[in-house]
Amino acid sequence: MKTKTITTTALALMVLAVTGCSAKPASDDGKRTATTQTGATTAYPFTLKNCGTDVTYKAAPQKVVTLNQTAAEILIHLGVGDRIAGTGYEIEKPPAAIADQYKKIPLLSAAGQEIKHEKLLEAQPDFVYGSFASMFTAEQSGDRKQLHDLGVPTYLTEFDCSFHESVAGADFDMLYEEYRRLGRIMNVPAAGEKLADEQQAVVQKALGTVKKRDTPLKVMWFYSTYEGTPWAAGPGGLPQHISQLVGVENIFADAKTKWAEVSWDEVAARNPDVIILADLTRGEPNDTAKEKIDLLKKDPLTSKLAAVKGDRFISIPGSHMDPSHGSASVVPALVDGLNRLG
Repeated sequence: MKTKTITTTALALMVLAVTGCSAKPASDDGKRTATTQTGATTAYPFTLKNCGTDVTYKAAPQKVVTLNQTAAEILIHLGVGDRIAGTGYEIEKPPAAIADQYKKIPLLSAAGQEIKHEKLLEAQPDFVYGSFASMFTAEQSGDRKQLHDLGVPTYLTEFDCSFHESVAGADFDMLYEEYRRLGRIMNVPAAGEKLADEQQAVVQKALGTVKKRDTPLKVMWFYSTYEGTPWAAGPGGLPQHISQLVGVENIFADAKTKWAEVSWDEVAARNPDVIILADLTRGEPNDTAKEKIDLLKKDPLTSKLAAVKGDRFISIPGSHMDPSHGSASVVPALVDGLNRLG
């Protein structure tokens, strides 16, 4: 308890030293502004409405904690990886292009585990960025109000303001805007704009090669299993948006959440033409694409599906199915796979 009090006090003093006194912050309702489009620097202080919460950023963050691996990867691609004081929830090997930079970041939790609040405070962050609402809780890294009361601004991806809930209008434009907002927060607005443009170009180029079909293929986005029960992509997330972009039908588009617990009976009844596999390396049962294929081929029910008998599988890195720097690359990989399958 004593250690926590000392750490919290030090954190508060550090934040005050970094941010200093400030005038009334400028407001930002999430719409793009001239500054985010063309400005070379950010004017502080400013306020963003993020997941329904007004958050004021008084200065460019210098000691960032990212609550999960893909959040860290986005900041690395914005050119500010050297400002990350710690990260957590590491679930796979980092992409080769940024592996050296990523490995320099201190890990504040065990692999596949969330950062705990006291461990986060030890890093004395001046900004916390995360991709999952479940991490911004008192049981994990601390809820957002708790951190704001300590003078530490946060950012939670708009794709997950409420854990696992479907998000109306979830699309790539939301992801591009997240890059722009992070660029503005980190005082590299031009980098945010550049990253958004690069990712948009990847998506648009791939969409230009989509093979036209009279009848849309039915697909299942197979993410993982939990105690033998399959989890699949539903509505209100990037997999559903990508399905619509490339002209396929997500068989669980009518689910209640963006990641839904389904059943093998439902999978068989809906009979997908193609199964899109999340290739995960967390070490959980049936995580890798190969393990998923083995499971589908051995199960008496799913082994009879035409998609399984015909090896109609497309493998995608699991982290790319959630909003991340790799999400745009899902589109060319999926388009190429669908075109090969005919």
